[in-house]
Amino acid sequence: MKKESSAIAEAISKTYFQEVDSVSHFPKVDQFFELEAKLLHEIYNLEEIQAKRTLTEVITILTERFGKDAISGMSTYFTVLSSLVARKLLDNQVPPKKAFAFNYACTEVISAMSQASFLQVAEELIEFYIDFIADRKQPTYRHQTVNKVIMFINDELESNLTVENIAKHFHISTSHLSRIFREHVGITLVEYLNIRRVEESQYYLRHTTKSITSISNQFHFCNQSYFTRIFKKYTGVTPKHFRDKPNYPFYRFDLTEPLEVEEAVY
Repeated sequence: MKKESSAIAEAISKTYFQEVDSVSHFPKVDQFFELEAKLLHEIYNLEEIQAKRTLTEVITILTERFGKDAISGMSTYFTVLSSLVARKLLDNQVPPKKAFAFNYACTEVISAMSQASFLQVAEELIEFYIDFIADRKQPTYRHQTVNKVIMFINDELESNLTVENIAKHFHISTSHLSRIFREHVGITLVEYLNIRRVEESQYYLRHTTKSITSISNQFHFCNQSYFTRIFKKYTGVTPKHFRDKPNYPFYRFDLTEPLEVEEAVY
């Protein structure tokens, strides 16, 4: 065991010193971690356009360094980047199984990346990271119970959630929960539940082959007709139209506190 460990350490050391010599010919490498920190900041703050520009700079450095082996270098880097984003998701209280699935899915796509497609894949990864983080961004309402309710809904969205069982979970009355939620979010809790179900169902319509009926049942709409009506109310199109038009934009509710909200009572 000791010999094997020494052999590994020796191999790492040899590669390390070779790389130190190699990167000395690429002065832009000095900017790499600064750019990476900037890129992660932009991703975490949902700044898609800026993140894509920064990523282009990162790719330029990697391409200059790895040359003919650029795909291997890019694949490794994007895999690491996906892992960093997955850990950010954990910080945002995403359940570990979903963060793990996110990382695995990114890795699978990255492993199939080709020389001709890696620029497109890179930009689409940025979009995917930002969409995923946006759905899990911590709410910042002035009433902490409202924030906790929103995070609870995110975690339990595929359960048959009602105002009654949410109120029971937080040991408050349904009338009090309904009142504080509407005061701070600007819509009723029932409407927010429908909005979140629509938001999440978009991903299943776009990225899976599940039937519309199956997706409707998965998110506990009473029937497919009601699902279609609610989906169209928020997105402007039916679930079938959304699925058939891959470039149709995703609907996302803006979680901002209404200006007229008075000081919260906790």
